[in-house]
Amino acid sequence: MGLANLNIGYGVSIQKAREWGLYISSGRGTTSAGVEEPPLFAEPGLFLVKPDGTLYWASISTMPFARPHFGEIAAAIDFAVSKNYPARGEA
Repeated sequence: MGLANLNIGYGVSIQKAREWGLYISSGRGTTSAGVEEPPLFAEPGLFLVKPDGTLYWASISTMPFARPHFGEIAAAIDFAVSKNYPARGEA
């Protein structure tokens, strides 16, 4: 994809997931999709962090559904960069 500076994190500990504000769920055995859930696991979160280490955007979910689509995220990043759009939620 030509994204030389893209860092992806997964498989973080429950403690680290809590530090990032992710929701933690209790496993309920085998799901309807046939996947065995672990006793505790983090629900999804997506974070865009600026090169200076500050948070630009976050999407945190209580469920594994309705995750942002990559195409929409890429378009939003293109818009934000081209318009020098500031991060929101700073007040």
